[in-house]
Amino acid sequence: MAYDSGKTREKLLDAASAEFTEHGLSGARVDRIAVAAGVNKQAIYAYFGSKEALFDAVLDLSLAHLTATIPITSYDLPGYAVALFDYLCAHPEYERLTMWKRLERADASPEEVEHYRRKLAQIAPAAGHAPIDVLLLILGMAHAWGNSAPALRALDGDAVSVSDQQARYRAALQKAARAAVEALR
Repeated sequence: MAYDSGKTREKLLDAASAEFTEHGLSGARVDRIAVAAGVNKQAIYAYFGSKEALFDAVLDLSLAHLTATIPITSYDLPGYAVALFDYLCAHPEYERLTMWKRLERADASPEEVEHYRRKLAQIAPAAGHAPIDVLLLILGMAHAWGNSAPALRALDGDAVSVSDQQARYRAALQKAARAAVEALR
């Protein structure tokens, strides 16, 4: 059987994504990543150079997946906020991985900076004079549910289930995003 370097790289990224999501950069172990991927741990260094570079590759891949799945448009920022919220609810590992990034690596990679630069350029026509403020508000509101304290959500006596709470927050998010965009235009 022929060696498939692309498949090895993919297996490493999948295993690393699970490891980094669970343990963060500092707590992740290359031995566990290699075992989960079914490869020699030297493959990590051959493909990525370091554990830190592998972490960056996982983050870049996660961000690329999110961007491809949820494109942002200037004409429907409230719709983008809701679509992002839905994505985050369906993919809690993305929220956790980015939280680890913020906790352990305050620096932004050139890929991350370019990602947000493109988003700002896309929303600028509809955002008026403050596209960065609009984007910060939209992203902050979409991420608020996943970043909120479970104890706060437990105080919601009107909702019977988490899905009820999410549905109500989703509706409130759409209204708030629309109001934020209008207020900042």
